[in-house]
Amino acid sequence: MFAKSQSFLSSVSKLFQQHQQWRGMGGMAKVRLKWVKNKNLDHVIDTETDLKAACILKDAIKRSPTGFLTAKSVADWQKLLGLTVPVLRFLRRYPTLFHEFPHARYASLPCFKLTDTALMLDSQEEIIHQSHEADTVERLCRVLMMMRTKTVSLRSLHSLKFDLGLPDNYEKTLVMKYPDHFCFVKASNGNPCLKLVKWHDEFAFSALQKRNESNVVTGDDSSYRDFKRGQSTLTFPMSFPRGYGAQKKVKAWMDEFQKLPYISPYDDSSNIDPESDLMEKRAVGVLHELLSLTIHKKTKRNYLRSMRAELNIPHKFTRLFTRYPGIFYLSLKCKTTTVILKEGYRRGKLVNPHPLTRLRDKFYHVMRTGFLYRARGIGMVSQEELLLDKPEDDLTEEGSEEEEIVEGSELEEDSEDE
Repeated sequence: MFAKSQSFLSSVSKLFQQHQQWRGMGGMAKVRLKWVKNKNLDHVIDTETDLKAACILKDAIKRSPTGFLTAKSVADWQKLLGLTVPVLRFLRRYPTLFHEFPHARYASLPCFKLTDTALMLDSQEEIIHQSHEADTVERLCRVLMMMRTKTVSLRSLHSLKFDLGLPDNYEKTLVMKYPDHFCFVKASNGNPCLKLVKWHDEFAFSALQKRNESNVVTGDDSSYRDFKRGQSTLTFPMSFPRGYGAQKKVKAWMDEFQKLPYISPYDDSSNIDPESDLMEKRAVGVLHELLSLTIHKKTKRNYLRSMRAELNIPHKFTRLFTRYPGIFYLSLKCKTTTVILKEGYRRGKLVNPHPLTRLRDKFYHVMRTGFLYRARGIGMVSQEELLLDKPEDDLTEEGSEEEEIVEGSELEEDSEDE
């Protein structure tokens, strides 16, 4: 059992009492909204798909005992990497990261090793992982604390490794280093899992609670004080597509949604009616928190699906993303479905970038430079551009002052990604 303070249990009890009072007034009148396309956020998915693939290949080469990979060994990785082009073509596209050379025994077999530039970026990544290890451990604990059994399969966690900013070999370098936080177990089906060893009260505060608490400290908002006294609810920040926020029906619906009691994703939800509006708001809060824990404030829908039961969210949870377009954005770019936390971005850029995302911006700059000049064979990346303390603002394109949004067709709910 995971111990919780009496005040924690008391606050949960108050929220349940508020819900019972609210239910007597009837449920929310929900409005069906059309999915709209956000070009700025779609561009984020476009660029980071190639970035993630390059990072995975970089780590694979680094792990290889030979220090290189052959074109044959990665030929069937295209789907795994989420690429729309063959892996060999992708590797050749970025010569500033991957150096091609013939195999010593089979001259016609292309091989790829990391360039000096890629090795330097990798060493900087190691520095970031070491200096921000406590933050990574806390983030991993929070993920496990949201799970019904405080357990997650390693397969699901491996899918989220890039999004959560975990080191490549986190099972050995991170998990085994903290036996008082984590342990490996086997599920009833025999699959290996990671389990939380001890509940941490100091971590059991959601990003939404932290945001409101910081507003109180700065004097911007007093609602969080009321919330802690059980006198109010917390509201989600919302940014609607153009035209939605002004619709009376949408505004009335969102007002009712915001008035519902806020249930922390770290609270026990087993006693909440799964068909109630309160459970829907709780599910929105869980998805909001999980996306807040990702360093890019986004992840693939299928990664969430694999943890749906443990998170205690509805089977058809995609409708939550389309039902609350002020909180989430669902992108259909790159032949997959990615969900983005809208408050994490402004004009197509992360609002509070993690040091690792800044390093990845630099990584993408090196990729783009190699792509632009690969035909000339010019080394266009200077050592100065790779310094850790160099600002990255000039390495990514500025988003437009106002998001470009065009109306699209309604999204098919909860269909499987290819």
